[in-house]
Amino acid sequence: MDIIYLHDLAIDCVIGAWDWEREIIQTVYVDLDMGWDISKAGVSDDLEDTLSYKDISIAVTELVVERKFKLVETMATEISALLLLEFNIPWCRVKINKRGAVSGAQDVGVVIERGQK
Repeated sequence: MDIIYLHDLAIDCVIGAWDWEREIIQTVYVDLDMGWDISKAGVSDDLEDTLSYKDISIAVTELVVERKFKLVETMATEISALLLLEFNIPWCRVKINKRGAVSGAQDVGVVIERGQK
């Protein structure tokens, strides 16, 4: 299976379980690896035959901003459901990075895989 990816999508949002986190905007960084057969687009050179990075980034950003998640685990799960259901992607890997969430650690987050490879 081919993979189309969108990495380091920065989204400013409310994220966190602590009361003080619910009062501020933080940035999460989203990496998406999406299973997709690109053979048709590779021949046609037509956007209609592949996934639109723009449409996916808009949909993921809207979801994250609107939902105001408490947990990155829930955020990753809902992003994967969006990709599988609304974009008909058969498999995805979603990585959420909440940089600075733990003192002394540069990166903190989760990685999940959903669907069938």
